[in-house]
Amino acid sequence: MTASNFVQPILRRKQRNLDIQDLQGLLTIHWEINQFTLFSRFYTRIDQVFLIWGFICALLFFTAQFVAISWTVQLIVATVLTIAGSLGTVWLTWYWAMVERLKWVVYLWVVLMLLGIGLTNWGLFGGWWQLLMYLCPLWLGLCGIGYLGTAWGLRSRAFTVSGIVHLLGIVSLPYMLQWQYLVTGLISAGTLFLLAETQWDMQSTSSYQTLTKEQRQFNQRQEYLRQSAS
Repeated sequence: MTASNFVQPILRRKQRNLDIQDLQGLLTIHWEINQFTLFSRFYTRIDQVFLIWGFICALLFFTAQFVAISWTVQLIVATVLTIAGSLGTVWLTWYWAMVERLKWVVYLWVVLMLLGIGLTNWGLFGGWWQLLMYLCPLWLGLCGIGYLGTAWGLRSRAFTVSGIVHLLGIVSLPYMLQWQYLVTGLISAGTLFLLAETQWDMQSTSSYQTLTKEQRQFNQRQEYLRQSAS
């Protein structure tokens, strides 16, 4: 991280003057009744990935905590969702990661998620039953590593804090007794939803070599507008 990175707030309201790589696939949601706005948000493709994984984490961990479904059924669903989420992550983030020269961050998350679901399957179907007792610390640890790796790539304090929160969550689990899945779901899904709804700090590592001259000029104008508005 550089000194200029610490000038940015860790989290703040989303900026509207987005760069070309953030405008790619932008999702805008605006609901209103009789000119009264009920909900108005926009989500970049990175935000969309956070939302997808947030819903996946909430569904899986809250189901494990509150719904009486066999481990086999839960793991089959978890495996399908993890693979689908990983493929969706690659598809949604690839252009942004290519521009920012952060494809390795995408690879890191995919490897971590597939490793996690692979170990979980091994625990249930491979006879390593002891592992099933440590699924919550396993997933919090994998996510913590992913966030810290992302923090390194993006030079981001927000992702550093996210990684530390997940690792501290592991320490808290022994005190949660029968509520470990609930706590894990709250930490993992809550972090993802928070990141999706806010603007987090980062420092671009791209030289924008993949962009055209016009696109680079557009990004420069957007940067000027962001600085003027701050």
